[in-house]
Amino acid sequence: MKTTLTILGFLAVLPAGVALADGDCFVPMADWQPRDAVARLAAQNGWTVRRIKIDDGCYEIDGRDADARRIEVTVHPATLEVIEVEYKDDDDD
Repeated sequence: MKTTLTILGFLAVLPAGVALADGDCFVPMADWQPRDAVARLAAQNGWTVRRIKIDDGCYEIDGRDADARRIEVTVHPATLEVIEVEYKDDDDD
């Protein structure tokens, strides 16, 4: 019985871990922060925003950091936690 409960507990947690691992954000739209809040987050970090879009259920900021390097920042839509900062080459070769 104890083994069965352990296995069931593991299986209940597994999908959540897999969802977080692939970078997708699964949040109901009612729980999302507004785009203005994302723009304020960018300004607080010294980022210049070219575009804010939605990708895989997350906010994605396309712009430049304080050193003028191209960046793509993935932001959790409910908590505004920065999930990933990706630096892009200006040379697209």
